[in-house]
Amino acid sequence: MTENAFLPLRRALLGAMVASVALPRPSFAQQRNAPTRQGPTDMRIRLTFNGKSMTAALYDNPSARDLMSLLPLDLTIDDYGNNEKIAYLPRKLTEDGSGPFGNERPGDLCYFAPWGNLALFYADYRWDGLIRLGRFEGSFEPLLVRGKFPLRIERIP
Repeated sequence: MTENAFLPLRRALLGAMVASVALPRPSFAQQRNAPTRQGPTDMRIRLTFNGKSMTAALYDNPSARDLMSLLPLDLTIDDYGNNEKIAYLPRKLTEDGSGPFGNERPGDLCYFAPWGNLALFYADYRWDGLIRLGRFEGSFEPLLVRGKFPLRIERIP
């Protein structure tokens, strides 16, 4: 074979090498905080309202850790739409490590960054500006009761 026959292969290899060096790659910390790579941790919280309690296991992300730093909290929980209850936090949480995620499902505990509120989902929803903080353990049936209630959120030791 002539040297010209290898020219397209050499160009392709050279292009791949340049791209692998020049294009930014996520750091290890960014990969660890990627929403699709997060899972429940031993950080657990109790949410109490309307005489009922629910527990949630938080994920290992900066926003969930920031929420933990605020606890305990006394807020108000109220209905929003036909799929969630919301509660406004005293300040916005960090958005570090946030981004789109899949497999949205009832029982997710999220943070809606644009408004600075918690979103507690009891029906289907789609990700849009949300940061998933964790998942409710067991039943999330208390969320189905319509109304506005005082809400207490605290760490579970």
